[in-house]
Amino acid sequence: MKTTNQLFLVGLLGVTPLLLTAQPAKNNETAEESQPVGKKVGYTGLLPRVQVIGDEDELQKIPGSGTVVNKEELEAARVFTTNEALRKVSGLNVRDEEGFALRPNIGIRGLNPNRSTKVLLLEDGIPLSFAPYGDNASYYHPPLERFNRIEVLKGAGQIKFGPQTVGGVINYITPEPPAEPGGSITLTGGNREYFNGHFQYGGFWGNAGFLMDYNRKQGQGARDNTYSTTNDLNLKNVLLLNNFHALTVKNNVYTEDSQVTYSGLTAAEYKEDPRQNPFKNDTMKAKRFGSSLAHAWYFQPGADVTTTVYGSIFQRDWWRQSSNSNQRPNDASNNPSNNDPACGGMANLHTTCGNEGRLREYYTYGIEPRLKMEYFVKGEKQELNTGLRAHYEIQDRKQINGDFPKSTTPGTSPNGGYKEDNERRVTAYSAFIDHRFGWGALSITPGARIEHMRFERTNRLLGTQANQGKGVSGHTELTEVVPGIGVNYEAPANTTFFTGVHKGFSPPRVEDIINNTNGTVVDLDPERSINYEAGVRSRPVPGLSLETTYFRMDFENQIVPASVAGGSGATLTNSGKTLHQGLEADIKLASGELLGSQHNFYLTTAYTFLPTAKYVGTRYSAISGYSTQKVTGNRLPYAPEHLLTTTIGYSHPIGIDLRIEQVYVAAMFSDDLNTVTETANGQRGKIPGYAIYNAAVNYTYAPWGTTAFFTVKNLTDELYIADRTRGILPGTPRLFQAGVQVKF
Repeated sequence: MKTTNQLFLVGLLGVTPLLLTAQPAKNNETAEESQPVGKKVGYTGLLPRVQVIGDEDELQKIPGSGTVVNKEELEAARVFTTNEALRKVSGLNVRDEEGFALRPNIGIRGLNPNRSTKVLLLEDGIPLSFAPYGDNASYYHPPLERFNRIEVLKGAGQIKFGPQTVGGVINYITPEPPAEPGGSITLTGGNREYFNGHFQYGGFWGNAGFLMDYNRKQGQGARDNTYSTTNDLNLKNVLLLNNFHALTVKNNVYTEDSQVTYSGLTAAEYKEDPRQNPFKNDTMKAKRFGSSLAHAWYFQPGADVTTTVYGSIFQRDWWRQSSNSNQRPNDASNNPSNNDPACGGMANLHTTCGNEGRLREYYTYGIEPRLKMEYFVKGEKQELNTGLRAHYEIQDRKQINGDFPKSTTPGTSPNGGYKEDNERRVTAYSAFIDHRFGWGALSITPGARIEHMRFERTNRLLGTQANQGKGVSGHTELTEVVPGIGVNYEAPANTTFFTGVHKGFSPPRVEDIINNTNGTVVDLDPERSINYEAGVRSRPVPGLSLETTYFRMDFENQIVPASVAGGSGATLTNSGKTLHQGLEADIKLASGELLGSQHNFYLTTAYTFLPTAKYVGTRYSAISGYSTQKVTGNRLPYAPEHLLTTTIGYSHPIGIDLRIEQVYVAAMFSDDLNTVTETANGQRGKIPGYAIYNAAVNYTYAPWGTTAFFTVKNLTDELYIADRTRGILPGTPRLFQAGVQVKF
């Protein structure tokens, strides 16, 4: 099967040169009609690409809350990571980890942010995570520089995508080839050995377009003894065949070579030196190869079918000596029962402990056709959207514990040898339909999605003569119907009232639903919720936009590990009912547009108020080392009550832009016991609230197409705790960065 998947990707890669040499179809159209699609009606609106929202102007017809972060905002703020960009959107709690946002932790409306498991991440409408059905954890994220804008949708409209419909959809949009050949180069340097080089070039030659995007980023992370280097090459080819057909082929190669650990600090270590990293020999190496081919057929005005074929291979080797701060060898401050018996004390941490090699390969591929049709009934515009998906995942997972130094073969120490050899498969078929019925200012959009999944798991370590060495296997199937409905009312003064309700659904992981020892099916249901929204968005005058949303998520059976995720004593269970409800507000004000002035003072604010995020059903905590306690009524972990990001700035007509941003995160709990006093291993205890400030200065000299910039992240060098999941992780320290961008 691996060979089949690799041939599939190679086949897509081989299509690229064919597209560049293919000839457009001929017919008997007039000279005007035979012009390339791109030259005739503006190709950026016609190229095959799946969008969640579209441009900001499209927000008015979205029956739910949504935000678009555009390229201009990302460049002017000189955004350092994806985390920084997403904090500009209300409702999102984005947690730092290693300092480069290589493994994002995104939570929406009080959901656990760990590994972004309750968020659907897409790139041009294609699943971005390596196993969105079988293990929706983000151990990979492309660099932000690759994207042109970010779309975030949290309402009923997200059922068009799936399988995750609990929190929201984040869709990253890559740029199209420019109409005229050109490009840009951006070079950035800073403290902590930071370097970022970004090159982009492309254009249209006749009916064929091409865009190359390359990014190299390197530097120290948020702690000592950490360093990351990433390379990302993205190639996009476009062919406008005629007035009715267009093709896009996109190929990507990404590599990561990091000296980075999985573990946080104990309380004593953090107090002694909050940025230390005793696991200086831990490494992560990752490679990803992705490819897609999208075809758009515009068979009549306002109607098109976009068919996307996609595939990716993700390989990850993470060698480490601990998975959390509770595995320190013979550390008297921790529970001795959790210490590694192969270790002989902290002095021998890098000698006799050995290394855990978490070796993973993921193969993901699929095909998804989508139909969009606009038509009129008695002069009123109607819109139909429907689509199908066939999606396949293979996880090849091994854990090899080797002797020091890092070894790619099983070790001989007491902790050495093969600890895991698993194959996990998911076959998923889905379909959706929604229809926007319009009557004047009122529109109603009902819809539904159906997901059918087959999960398989094979433990190859248990191969015996009786089963011919094939291991122990098990499988199960799951079918889910996900309905939703949204309502829009367009009032005067460019104001829209919206409301909606939809079913939230998140499938269980393969490893959680099938027992590893005997292949039996575990009694673990998928997560289900009913999500409600009501809000208003308005552009009453030029230069001012507002959106306010009330939300409520009623969970039937949210899965919440007792110690959040992966920490000591984690136990997965359907925790029963939980309730999330609150308010979101997004405000944008630009005085230049409002007053018709070349001098522009601007303000943007994204605020989240989450007064309720709690267990409302019967729930007992089962953290190892603690007595069982009822936690009904307790607040959910990692669900701060307040989140606020505010930017104020000024743009001068000579090309100067100045801005400062405040990011505020309120205090939160790190476990379901709502522990306040910090534990010795650092994994439990209240996380204090904090505020950080970012500043940026840009000067653009238009005749040369050149912009010089300087930015400071965490201006006051605030020391704060970002996470306790596997021990204490400090937030990003103060960073100085300067650079130049030249467009040509």
